[in-house]
This record gives sequence, C-alpha cells and structure tokens, in this order.
Amino acid sequence: MGHDDTARSLAPDYPIETERLLLRPIDPERDLDAMHAYRSREDVCAYIPPVPVTRERLAETYRDPERTRSVLTEPGQVLALAVVLQETGELIGDVVLFWHSAEHRSGEIGYIIGPDHQGRGYATEAARALLALGFDGLGLHRITGRIDARNPASARVLTRAGMRQESVLVENEWFKGAWSTEIDFAILESEWAAR
Repeated sequence: MGHDDTARSLAPDYPIETERLLLRPIDPERDLDAMHAYRSREDVCAYIPPVPVTRERLAETYRDPERTRSVLTEPGQVLALAVVLQETGELIGDVVLFWHSAEHRSGEIGYIIGPDHQGRGYATEAARALLALGFDGLGLHRITGRIDARNPASARVLTRAGMRQESVLVENEWFKGAWSTEIDFAILESEWAAR
C-alpha cells in the first residue's frame, strides 16, 4: 500500500530560523527553568497529553536523551525542539515532529507556547517550520495534527499553518477526567508544495 521510498533521515542545520523564531535542540539543563514555567501550568496542559509537572520531574524526564532528540534516523522517533524568540533569546515553547512510518511516509506535529506569548502567531510560525522539516527534510507524504475540540485556538493554528480539518472523533477518549472530542487536521506533500 505504501510508497516504497528509500528510508530517509533528518539532521537539520540548527538553529532553524523563521521570521521571528529560532528552533533549536533542547538543552535539558539550561532550558529547564523556562520550560518548567509553562509546563507546570494547568491551563497550558489542559488539552494536551503532558500533565503539569514539578521541576524535579521535568528534569528527570529530560534526562532521557530520546526526549531531546534533534535528529531523526528511523520511524517511531520524535524530534523535540525549543522555540526561542530571535529578538531576545527567550525560550517561549517547544515543538515535536513525530515520524510515524517510513512505508506510509507519515508524521504528526505538536506544539506548546507559554501563555505570555500566545495569540501572536508564534505557534503557527513554528508549526510551518515543522511542516517544512517533515516534507522538505524527511520527504513525508502526509502530516497530521490532533487537537481537543475544547481548544479552538489550536484549530486556528493548524488552519493558518495550511492544514485542513479531516475528522471529528466524538468523545473518543477519556482524557483527564472527561470525555474528549478529538479533531484531526492533515496536509499532504502536494498541498504543501502548492501553497
């Protein structure tokens, strides 16, 4: 079924520069305080898998080199990058690119931007950079983004990044004490190239 392409890998030149941002590898020690500032908040974690964590637990998590992977060599791996403001050098969030399958050339993106920096288009800018990495860097055919229906701001991010809504999975998951409705977005390589 899949398109048999020679297995690719992704080793970007860092930092990746967008209009206002730099995407770079996460430094588990230097970045810990900045990441803990938003990853410890209930409002930030409400609609995404991570739960609010203590600084110690976050430090422990990031001691695993797989959590700070900045090169993809095989499917199943996740690229995790810090999002930094070019102007100030301040870390404002982090993003992930999942490489799901080589055969189907599929991936998925995710992002967290701290509350002090939301609403300025940074998530969209970072999402576009991830799509470029997935399509232009890794040669993916299709990239998805999955959001909670209670988070319309995230739907706007993916729409502005060029993705289209594909499906609504009504109350498909018991998530943090309530039924969650998932909305799936996607974009194909051909749509990315034609944008």
